[in-house]
Amino acid sequence: MEPLGSLALLRAALDDGSETAESLVARSLARAEALEPTLNAFVHLRGNVAREEARAADERRARGEVRSPLDGIPIAVKDNLVKTGEVTTCGSKMLEGFVSPYDSTVRAKLDAAGAIVVGTTNLDEFAMGSSTENSHFGPTRNPWSPERTPGGSSGGSAAVVAAGIVPLAIGSDTGGSIRQPASFCGVVGVKPTYGRVSRWGLVAYASSLDQVGAFSHTAADAALALEAISGHDPRDSTSLPEAAPALASALSGDVAGLVVGLPREYFEMEGAEPAVLEAVRAAVAELEGAGAKVREVSLPHTAYAVPAYYLIATAEASSNLARFDGVRYGYRAANAKDLTDLYLRSRSEGFGLEVKRRIVLGTYVLSAGYYDAYYRKAQQVRTLLRRDFEEAFSGCDVIATPTSPEVAFPIGAKSDDPVKMYLSDVYTVSANLAGLPGVSLPCGSADGLPIGLQLLAPTLDEATLLRVADAYQRRTEHHLARPELP
Repeated sequence: MEPLGSLALLRAALDDGSETAESLVARSLARAEALEPTLNAFVHLRGNVAREEARAADERRARGEVRSPLDGIPIAVKDNLVKTGEVTTCGSKMLEGFVSPYDSTVRAKLDAAGAIVVGTTNLDEFAMGSSTENSHFGPTRNPWSPERTPGGSSGGSAAVVAAGIVPLAIGSDTGGSIRQPASFCGVVGVKPTYGRVSRWGLVAYASSLDQVGAFSHTAADAALALEAISGHDPRDSTSLPEAAPALASALSGDVAGLVVGLPREYFEMEGAEPAVLEAVRAAVAELEGAGAKVREVSLPHTAYAVPAYYLIATAEASSNLARFDGVRYGYRAANAKDLTDLYLRSRSEGFGLEVKRRIVLGTYVLSAGYYDAYYRKAQQVRTLLRRDFEEAFSGCDVIATPTSPEVAFPIGAKSDDPVKMYLSDVYTVSANLAGLPGVSLPCGSADGLPIGLQLLAPTLDEATLLRVADAYQRRTEHHLARPELP
């Protein structure tokens, strides 16, 4: 079964009648089923339900009632966004078999746009990880090299786009969980400004950091996805009172006069692979050749970003995951002696090792006597990081960095060293702490594995962010590379 192309190509095929929504969904499901033994990228395929939705989309198109550019397009969604009457697991034994009583705003917006979700994708348990190895349902494998990780925590969503199963997938990004998998899998991954997309119905990991975004092959496709899922939601108290942005119309291909900032600290970090730095510098030179100006900027508190992130994120995880107690919903231990035993055994048996590690750390930093020394200090560092970006953006329009210090690493290579795993996010966590929009796009390869360029922009300036990304893709062909799969 041939891979599906980009969103733009599939839309054109629907418009000229060479494909129907039903034929696209059939192709998508067939390819998913064929590759699932290799990739393990899906938690659940919607099969007959997706086929019924495809037939409805074709009937709408026949009546001239196309809802949006996504109408009739097969997509995938990370398995931490709930849907009425359907199972949402978050990759955890704790929620295995949990059926949601309501729709997340993002799923509702995708339904309203006419997009057809063919399946929900695998992830690190409760989105806690950088490799999609922590899932209760087993690790997802990278389409470029099945012995390697696709990144995490949205590794399933990145993998299904890279493998040509769908042209578009939805993920969530708490500290790089869209951008890092996009880098490892050679696709585009965009995280919008915090509050741009509603978190209603996104199962929470760290509420002040989580944000929903998209994977695609091109920045132009990502722009259409963000237009569909963005906008104010009164049910989410952190949702910004902003209308959905007009992004596709901003992709002019022109970057003449824009200033690209190169943060000195990001290019001086220990552990960055030389091939990664070389590819990113070549990408920046390409933008300079297109008329952009390049200047060095400084983000002096970058060294403190990872420790601050893992204090804040785990503290919020400790609070958010307290609701999984074996009483109201989720996994319940059998034959508990009393209520305390039910709590202890349900959480011990229902959560995986990494989730328990983060809950313990987060509970510790919030405890009496340690709150000021750790959690409060981390929040103060967060303010300093935000101020660093404000100062840097006073002299540039976007900031360019590597997305990850390395290409995709082998499955199991960092499983026994949590700190080494956490440092995989060294280039991405700052954007979440500051609430900035960011995008990763393919800019080269090393040893046959993709390398990602990360672009960051000021808050609510996704238009400039994607304009620069699109301009780069118009001048290069890295995004056209596809993995060879059986």
